[in-house]
Amino acid sequence: MRYLVTGGAGFIGSHLCERLLDDGSEVLALDDLSTGRFANVAHLEGRPGFELRVASVTQPEVVEACVLECGAVFHLASAVGVRLVVDEPVKTIETIVNGTDVVLRCCARYRRPMLLTSTSEVYGKSDRIPFREDDDVVLGPTTTRRWAYAGAKMLDEFLALAHWHEARLPVVVARLFNTVGPRQTGRYGMVIPRFVQQGMAGEPITVYGDGRQTRCFAHVLDVVDALVRLIHHPDARGQVFNVGNGEEVSILQLAERVRDLTGGRSAIRTIPYDEAYTSGFEDMVRRVPSLDKIRRLIGYEPTRGLDQILADVFDEARGAGGGS
Repeated sequence: MRYLVTGGAGFIGSHLCERLLDDGSEVLALDDLSTGRFANVAHLEGRPGFELRVASVTQPEVVEACVLECGAVFHLASAVGVRLVVDEPVKTIETIVNGTDVVLRCCARYRRPMLLTSTSEVYGKSDRIPFREDDDVVLGPTTTRRWAYAGAKMLDEFLALAHWHEARLPVVVARLFNTVGPRQTGRYGMVIPRFVQQGMAGEPITVYGDGRQTRCFAHVLDVVDALVRLIHHPDARGQVFNVGNGEEVSILQLAERVRDLTGGRSAIRTIPYDEAYTSGFEDMVRRVPSLDKIRRLIGYEPTRGLDQILADVFDEARGAGGGS
C-alpha cells in the first residue's frame, strides 16, 4: 500500500516514513518544511517507494491529489511547540484547524482510512491522574494564548469523530504524550533536545517554572509502532487512544539526569514562566497517560525508557558536533 504522511519531514513523521518503507510500503510525504526539515528525510531520498512533495496541507488541490494517490493517510502536519504557540497564535490555529479540515474532506471524498495525531495538551489543567481518554478536559481562558494549541487540536478531534459518526469515515485519533528521540530539535522549546544541547555546551540548563512539574516521555520508535498498528485495526475506528509512556519524571530531575549524562559541567537555572514565555503563562503540573485502552486493543507496551531516550538524543547530538 502507498501511504500519505502529512508532516512527513517532521521529527515524528520522518520516523514514520522510515518505518513504513522498512515494512515494504510506499510513502508519499507532504510537508511545507515550515517546522519540518529536509535533513530529516534526506536519507530516504532515492529509496524505492519514497516521494517528498513540498507543499502545505492547507492547499486543497495539492492534498486531494495526494490522497487520491494513496490508500491511507497519517495526518501529522501541525504547528508544534509551546514557543510557536505563544509567539504565533494565528499561524498555530489556522495551520492546525484548516489543515485538518482539508485532509478530512479529501479522505471522506475518497473513503481513505486516516489516523489523526492529537496531543496530551487537550487534557488541559485536569488534575485527574492518569489522564484517560474519556475524562473531562479543563482548559484555561481564551485570553491566555497558551491554550490555543489545545483548543485547536480538540477541534481537530471533534471534526474527525464527526466524520466517523456521520459517514463512518475510518478515522483513528492518537493523543501523543511528549514524544522524544533522534531528529527532534529544541528550536520550538522541546525540552530534552534543549537540555542536551545546553549540557553539551557547558551552558546553564534552563528549567522553566520551579521544575516540579512532571512529564512522561515516550521514544519516537515506540510511538510510531503504535500508530502503524492502530490505523487499520477495525476496532480502533472512531476511537481516541493515548500513546506514550507511563514513566513519570519531574523537569528538575530530568535536568539533573541530562547534566550528569553530558559531563556535569552545567549549572541548573530556573526561569519564571513569565520570563520564559509571556505574562500569565500557565502550565500543567502533571501529564501522565493511562495506557489501559491501547494496551487492551493492541497490546501496546513501550519498550524504551527515559534512559534509552536520553542516550539516543545524546548520541545523535554528539555525532552532529553538539548541534540539534
